[in-house]
Amino acid sequence: MEAGFLLRRLQRGESLGMPHSRPMPTVGPGCHELRIVDGAVSWRLMYHVAPSAIVMLAVFPKKKAATPAAVIGECRKRLALFQRVMRTGKGSRNAR
Repeated sequence: MEAGFLLRRLQRGESLGMPHSRPMPTVGPGCHELRIVDGAVSWRLMYHVAPSAIVMLAVFPKKKAATPAAVIGECRKRLALFQRVMRTGKGSRNAR
């Protein structure tokens, strides 16, 4: 429920800061990590704020202090695909 509430705030144009969200410049400009605690699990939702949308890049349980390099790499790929589609209007259904 908390994730939906925070995402709605983002969609309305609000900027969220700590403890709910933090910038993730290692992923790319306009990228952030939404922080949700659900019981014993800390969830992270990587997102990008675009002019026309909030783009979800990844959702994962956070188990260590550092964000896994594999997650950062996958988010970079997804962000690049989103940006290419927005720029050209063309994308690949099978691109990952």
